[in-house]
Amino acid sequence: MNFQPTLAFAQQLDAQDALKNFRNEFIIPAENGTAKQYFLGNSLGLQPKRTKEKLQTILHDWAKQGVESFFHAEQPWMDYHDRLTGPLSKIVGCLPHEVTVMNSLSVNLHLMLVSFYRPQGKRCKILCEAKAFPSDQYMMETHVRNHGYDPADAVVEIAPRPGEHTIRNEDILQKIVELRDELALVLFAGINYYSGQVFDMQTITKLAQQAGAKVGFDLAHAAGNIEIQLHNWNVDFACWCNYKYLNGGPGAIAAAYVHERYHKDASMQRFAGWWGYEKATRFQMEKGFKPIQTAEGWQLGTPPLLLYASLLASLEIVEEAGWSNINAKRKQLTAYFWYILDEVNKTQASPIIEFITPRNEAEHGCQVSMNMLQRGKEIYTALMEAGYFVDWREPSVIRLAPVPLYNTFEEVWKFGEQLKKIVSR
Repeated sequence: MNFQPTLAFAQQLDAQDALKNFRNEFIIPAENGTAKQYFLGNSLGLQPKRTKEKLQTILHDWAKQGVESFFHAEQPWMDYHDRLTGPLSKIVGCLPHEVTVMNSLSVNLHLMLVSFYRPQGKRCKILCEAKAFPSDQYMMETHVRNHGYDPADAVVEIAPRPGEHTIRNEDILQKIVELRDELALVLFAGINYYSGQVFDMQTITKLAQQAGAKVGFDLAHAAGNIEIQLHNWNVDFACWCNYKYLNGGPGAIAAAYVHERYHKDASMQRFAGWWGYEKATRFQMEKGFKPIQTAEGWQLGTPPLLLYASLLASLEIVEEAGWSNINAKRKQLTAYFWYILDEVNKTQASPIIEFITPRNEAEHGCQVSMNMLQRGKEIYTALMEAGYFVDWREPSVIRLAPVPLYNTFEEVWKFGEQLKKIVSR
């Protein structure tokens, strides 16, 4: 599309937007009755208006029927999990029984490594991206130590080449080949939280498995953001949080994917809990763990219904909007955002923004990470004071993300105009 840097053009795009009414499903932060511009769905998604009602329903059931709500509520609590797995399976591209909703992201990653990081002899190494999110770094470090290995040797990081901000796919693949006899696990983010780079999950998975390694992904910044096909890509496992693009609320319950080929594998090691026990005999309280033969077999304790309800509120909106429609708008909205940011750079004698997020559509989602070449913290502070929610990362990066369910093209245009004013001061 031939974009134009005018308010009228942005408003035209909004008028043609098939998802324009879904913004009304969310509570937009406001001050003195004026809506702010929220571009931080990559950090914490906005609250759906229906979240309160979903929570109140659980509270009402609890008050009225107590524990009997598990079986006799209008929507029995025992079946609530099933209402979440269908929508999530579409979002991450797998079968519904390959998804389980449980715990937090970090806890789920620990549980997955119990099952999928099984080092033997020299095949002990984990390959990951440099500058992975700290929780992932600490998780890998502690698992390696638990098996008696030195993280300095067993955790191998792939970094960008000197002078570059993103990791070349060929460098990842070359390292897999180089380590093929020593590699136990490849664990990457789907999208790097700092740069916004999308990794080639399909190619990484295929080559790593050919080398004899297991493959997992942390989809914290990818789930609900980009198109993913975990089952068809043959990924072994993946974990993600649901509070960013999936709007489940602060500290929302997380989710995990386990490929169905492992569901009935009696040799799988895992940490077990009562809620993962086979459903037909769970209440017999017998010794000897018998896992549910789906991804639910990795569950531990009684589910937090309030967190389930909060997530359901958002997933209903995703279902109503249509996942393919959300992805189509995301591509157009982010393309327009890049265009507007380029227009800002053109107003300067020399560029003030260096984009560290790859420009290729296949290599980025909603997020744009801008390395500010001058006055970065000052520009960030000025944007926040002007009512724009963006994110600062040391030493000089502003991260932001226009989200298709609630951000508009007009907001993107206004952001560009505000940024022009600030950088021209």
